[in-house]
Amino acid sequence: MTEYDPDEPVGQQHPSPYPPPYSSYPPPTQPYPTSPAPEARQTAKVPAWMLPAVAVLATVLGLTGGVLAASVMNDDNGTSPGSVLSVERRTAAPLPADNGSIASVASKVLPSTVQIVAEYAGKAQGATGSGFVLDDKGHIITNNHVVAEADDDNGPIDVIDQDGNHMKATVVGRSTVYDIAVLDVPKAKGLTPAAVGSADQMRVGETVVAIGSPLGLSATVTSGIISAVNRPVTTGENGNDDSYINAVQTDAAINPGNSGGPLVNLQGQVVGVNSAIASLGSQVSSDQGGNIGVGFAIPIEQVEVTTAQILRTGKAQYPIIGANVRGTAKLDGATVDSVTPGMPAADAHLKVGDVIRKVDGKPVTSSIDVVVAIRTHVPGEKVTLTVERKGKTFDVKVGLDAKTG
Repeated sequence: MTEYDPDEPVGQQHPSPYPPPYSSYPPPTQPYPTSPAPEARQTAKVPAWMLPAVAVLATVLGLTGGVLAASVMNDDNGTSPGSVLSVERRTAAPLPADNGSIASVASKVLPSTVQIVAEYAGKAQGATGSGFVLDDKGHIITNNHVVAEADDDNGPIDVIDQDGNHMKATVVGRSTVYDIAVLDVPKAKGLTPAAVGSADQMRVGETVVAIGSPLGLSATVTSGIISAVNRPVTTGENGNDDSYINAVQTDAAINPGNSGGPLVNLQGQVVGVNSAIASLGSQVSSDQGGNIGVGFAIPIEQVEVTTAQILRTGKAQYPIIGANVRGTAKLDGATVDSVTPGMPAADAHLKVGDVIRKVDGKPVTSSIDVVVAIRTHVPGEKVTLTVERKGKTFDVKVGLDAKTG
């Protein structure tokens, strides 16, 4: 019998330290169930009322993702919480503000986009994904699930530029929680760094372009629009490997192999990292999902914060409050199931049975909403929870502690 881990979501019971893969959506009042098929491609969940399933698009053969924790632990990598770090980068000048040419965007960004092939035990050719050049120091940004298994197995990671040149890469650091990895590719120092924009400034309906290597087809360009912003989704193959994303949603065609590639605006600036796609089924087996016009990208603002932490310490942090929550039957909040003594949620007098209705003024429909809203902050900040207790509603300010992941 394993020792209880306060970082695990409430209700998960399993005999080993690693929970089994997730499957289809449970009723909102129940903890996430498990599913068979450990070889299945990583899936992502959104609230049940929104989409039946989401499939990570990064690989053709296999992958892993991030971790869930709504609990609090002390900072375990020595980094001071609360500091928003800046990324040192040399970015190209954007295209004119009135640029309407997708061809111009493709011409500008393709030289900064790469294909990634990561090999790991038992796979002659493992995860196939995409990435983009961050700076002139040879750093490449991609998804954690593109390179995770290769990094764990000390397998080779190959980066291929637009001209077909192969370059060896090593992992500087990666975050399972935010599904971001930073690669060191010495030979990429001669490649053009991508210009970086802002997802926060994007409006629904604006044109965006996705660039990457879907199904191993390098230097592929597709276009669409921003379908929604601040869309809470979670991706994960294992209960220990969940990524929670406050995503940019797009209908630009993205498929397995696009993961880690850039989503860019018409000025040729990266506004997100393509990470997941929706599926019509309740679960997705390996290589069965494809584009249906509902894709998700990690906002570039989060990518920058996580990348800066990785480049500074080799690790990334995420904020946690010290309370486990589950969705309500009416999809109108999240009920507190447990509170860790001595942690910020306890210090704020959050109690078991409290129902969180809003986070920072935004309505909550599920436990996913709560976790994603918290993850958009950095350790050291505070969030305002609108809580209902015994028929009375009030606001509670809760501090955010830090955990590495």
